[in-house]
This record gives sequence, C-alpha cells and structure tokens, in this order.
Amino acid sequence: MDFQLVGRILLIFGIVVAILGGLLIIFGQSSFLSRLGNLPGDVRIEGQGFSCFIPIGSMFIISLFLTIIINVVVRLINRP
Repeated sequence: MDFQLVGRILLIFGIVVAILGGLLIIFGQSSFLSRLGNLPGDVRIEGQGFSCFIPIGSMFIISLFLTIIINVVVRLINRP
C-alpha cells in the first residue's frame, strides 16, 4: 500500500472540504443557497395531518455541483 498516495488523497479531500465550508459560510446568506428546497421541480405534498417533501430540483443542482468538484479532484490526483 502506497501511504504517500493515501496521504495525498486525504490532504486534497481535507482542502476541498475546508474550501466548501468556507464557501458555505461566505455565501450562506446569498439568495441562491436560500432558494434550495424551493426550486422548480421540488415536490411538496401537504394534507391534513400529512406532509411530504421531495427535493428533486435541489438534488439535481447539488448532484451536478458535486460531480464537477469530484471530477476536478480526480483529475488533479491522476496528473502525471
């Protein structure tokens, strides 16, 4: 097992998490992040004594964002 590779992956993962945390703190008050959960495509069913929320639109946006970030990190790790 190559401990240098594992260490590099953990270091990059930690940096990415720290950057994401910083961005969430900085942009936490922005109008875009406050709209998550109220996007078109988010399904909200409410009845008497019953409510169900399925955030399909928000899940799509978050999935797209995370896919881009993961692809960038993987490409940085696999550099020759």
